[in-house]
Amino acid sequence: MKDLILINAKVLTEEDLINNGFVHIKDGKIAETGNRTEIPVIGEETETVVLPENYTVVPGFIDVHIHGAGGADTMDATTEALNTMASVLPEEGTTSFLATTITQGKEQIIKALINAADYIGHHNEPGKAEVLGIHLEGPFINEARKGAQPADHILPPDIQLFAEMQEAAGNHIRLVTLAPEKENGYEFISYLSENGVIASIGHSDATYEQMAKAVKAGATHITHLFNGMRGMHHRDPGVAGAALLFEELKIEIIADGIHVVPEMIDLSLRAKKTDGVILVTDSMRAKCLKNGTYDLGGQEVSVAEGKALLADGTLAGSILKMKDSLRNMMDFTDISLEEAVKLASENPAKQLDIFDRKGSIANGKDADLVILDENFEVAMAICRGEVSFKR
Repeated sequence: MKDLILINAKVLTEEDLINNGFVHIKDGKIAETGNRTEIPVIGEETETVVLPENYTVVPGFIDVHIHGAGGADTMDATTEALNTMASVLPEEGTTSFLATTITQGKEQIIKALINAADYIGHHNEPGKAEVLGIHLEGPFINEARKGAQPADHILPPDIQLFAEMQEAAGNHIRLVTLAPEKENGYEFISYLSENGVIASIGHSDATYEQMAKAVKAGATHITHLFNGMRGMHHRDPGVAGAALLFEELKIEIIADGIHVVPEMIDLSLRAKKTDGVILVTDSMRAKCLKNGTYDLGGQEVSVAEGKALLADGTLAGSILKMKDSLRNMMDFTDISLEEAVKLASENPAKQLDIFDRKGSIANGKDADLVILDENFEVAMAICRGEVSFKR
């Protein structure tokens, strides 16, 4: 692995935005940052990359909710599928992610979990987006709010079944989407919390009172706010209202302007502040591909005009890219680039308890970096010290 030094561009570090800065990358880690006048003496073996002054180096984005991209899906349960996702995601600035499953039969889910565990153990190489773990979306959800999750395989929360799944996953399930109001829901949340797994409320018809019990049991996350859940009403705050009111809950937002209109995104950000929001794509295999017909969890999905829809018109994931999510957040609200990056990098890293190595530009952390041009398009991406995309 060749050492790198990026110079000349703005650098968004953990503490500050440095104009005319540098980032020195050594052995896949961030060795040093600062103003260009402070560049250390480097050896001939270090490659120097001179960037335009109006470019900005930011920490790599972390997508905690993504099913697929580039024609591949987590549920394909192959090394090739995860490798495709890990290879194409840096183009949109995503340098690490949770491989996300969908409600399916037990055998299919377990096959996908075994494959993801094998990939994490043997194929997570520098130069590609890192698979940080697994997001288990379903089967422990509510049929009434299933969205694009196949109804035939939905189950009530089951600790014993989850333990079997976690064993198959080599303990790599990091986040579980569930409906707390279903039988055994609160006990399941407590079990997840006690075992270091994030309990996320989603595809749920819970009332505000049931949400309060879920938070007390240990829930800390909301899966794609407003989508697949009981919405807000002036006599029933529902899942969405509780998500905005409970400080314990971090919310996912699909900021494509389709899943949630810009005004509601703005409202959510005002309620949760920049500390409480995590940008996700919830993208499916059609991302990065042309309009057409694709598969999601054994269901036919039509992709056109930026939307992915089931035959009945239900939204079926997205084709959103993280870089566009970032830019949309700045358009939909009044936040700065620095704040938008926090939603895509720092917040997910903190929620996954990996902020010691990812989520910001600081000495000793993984060199997961994205270089944005003046229009916030990705000009280059670096995954653990190796250039993974260059425009």
